[in-house]
Amino acid sequence: MFELGKTIVSEEIFDNDFVCNLSACKGACCVEGSAGAPLFKDELEVLAAVAEPSFPFLRPEGIAAIKEQGPYIKGNDGDWETPLVNDRECAYVIFTEGGMTKCGLEAAYEAGAISWKKPISCHLYPVRLREYTHFTAVNYHRWHICDDACSLGKELQVPVYKFVKEALVRKFGEAWYAELEQAAADYLNGR
Repeated sequence: MFELGKTIVSEEIFDNDFVCNLSACKGACCVEGSAGAPLFKDELEVLAAVAEPSFPFLRPEGIAAIKEQGPYIKGNDGDWETPLVNDRECAYVIFTEGGMTKCGLEAAYEAGAISWKKPISCHLYPVRLREYTHFTAVNYHRWHICDDACSLGKELQVPVYKFVKEALVRKFGEAWYAELEQAAADYLNGR
């Protein structure tokens, strides 16, 4: 782990490769698990504002879950997350004709209906952030449903930090990411 500004970054994001392989997993990360997508406090107001304008892009079951539970909920662990449909998939998930998942918020964003892409936790995956009082931890998260993504990443030689570049820049900025790239080069050359 190393310090970069107000973040503590795990070298695992340099050591591991990853490229989403949706043809293999069909986007199972939006369906599997026991909780919705993690949300940061600064995302709650934004999500509340974009939930209803995203309704034309969502499934009826998702809209019903959002209307019943709210645009976000407090999970069993006390952290904020997206609501679920029948304790299973994210309320904001949509399915393509081929059965692949897609984020309904992202579909609304791409259509110009809202100005927010999706929760940063979804955009960053497989990187997970944990905010502490004085810093944010930046870690690699392993989940068996992403084994195909790890294999594809290894085949294409795409390290995690490069796969999630757009999301890291969105969260921390261009200057932070440039420092991260230098840290990666120093780390990888020193091995």
